[in-house]
Amino acid sequence: MEFDIGWILLGLPLAFMLGWLASRFDLRQLRAENRRVPQAYFKGLNFLLNEQQDQAIDAFIEAVQSDPDTSELHFALGNLFRRRGEYDRAVRVHEHLLARGDLSTKDRERAQHALALDFLKAGLLDRAEDALARLEGTPFEGQARLALLAIHERSRDWPRAAATAHQMQQAQQGDFSTRQAHYLCEQALPLMAQQDWNAATVCLEQAVQVAPQAARPRIELARVQLRQGQAARAVATLTDLGTNIPQALPLAAALLVEAAQAANQSRQAMRLLRGHYAHAPSLDVLNAIVALEPSTGEADPKGRMWYVQHLEKESSLVAAAQWIAAEPFAHEEFHPQVQRALDHAAQPLTRYRCAACGFEARQHFWQCPGCQTWDSYPARRIEEL
Repeated sequence: MEFDIGWILLGLPLAFMLGWLASRFDLRQLRAENRRVPQAYFKGLNFLLNEQQDQAIDAFIEAVQSDPDTSELHFALGNLFRRRGEYDRAVRVHEHLLARGDLSTKDRERAQHALALDFLKAGLLDRAEDALARLEGTPFEGQARLALLAIHERSRDWPRAAATAHQMQQAQQGDFSTRQAHYLCEQALPLMAQQDWNAATVCLEQAVQVAPQAARPRIELARVQLRQGQAARAVATLTDLGTNIPQALPLAAALLVEAAQAANQSRQAMRLLRGHYAHAPSLDVLNAIVALEPSTGEADPKGRMWYVQHLEKESSLVAAAQWIAAEPFAHEEFHPQVQRALDHAAQPLTRYRCAACGFEARQHFWQCPGCQTWDSYPARRIEEL
């Protein structure tokens, strides 16, 4: 059978035409998909700017489905899930990114950091700690260490918190000496509860050396010395506090009174308290002066005149209520009712307020129970701020 070359000549143009049509169809489809992806992406951004997070998530999901290789869309989607509290979906998005073999080192580190934040926000501290540990040696190292420090504090693992803080200080991420002193004080508290005074003293003396500018170690050390029967040493420690960190003396005023009376050093303590009060009037120092005055042999054992003098300097409902408590009434039978009303009105003014978050408490905290910030409570009460 003779092969006709004419079929070849006829088939070549036909094949070229079919190939050209196919390529045009693919180009049109690719262009349409490329148009859809940016459109969905920008639609998601628009929803996000208008704080319409549900619609933004739907738009980003559509964009990711159209172009699953776009890492930026995954990051945006994962962050949105985390902000909405959908941590399991955020974890899946970031784990999917980490599973990709074509992800750049920069994006891989970024995804690892995002995954650690997902676990942290979800309260999965063990998994968050593991994810944060993998960020050592990356640009996110500083942020990871700060988050690890928060985890150790939250779980009250003070030795590990101290190790992380030391690491951060060595890396010049800030001065963590005061926080290191707090960690040592926290380790001393259970020792004090067990009456292991020697071990507690070692911790507290080390805290004083680590942060000489911190008030808490000296106050806690004086408390331990007093419990050990070393009242004179406690007075010396608190006198040192009043000399070097005078703004913290109101927090130790009641303890100073107790130690001074036990050591028969009331006059020495009174001089310290009066000197502080003359420069910075304080309700706690005032109460300490009034409490200490009878043991010094002063003429006014009830201290009523101190409250009057304080009222001349500052309008204080708390001082007024304390003065009235010791004053006789013309109608003494009504005194208890009036005193209860005054004490009730003055009670909110005797609280301490966190300078970071505004959390109020009846007692002074070294670490705010609300925002977990250290040293955010002033040594002065609300009425004095």
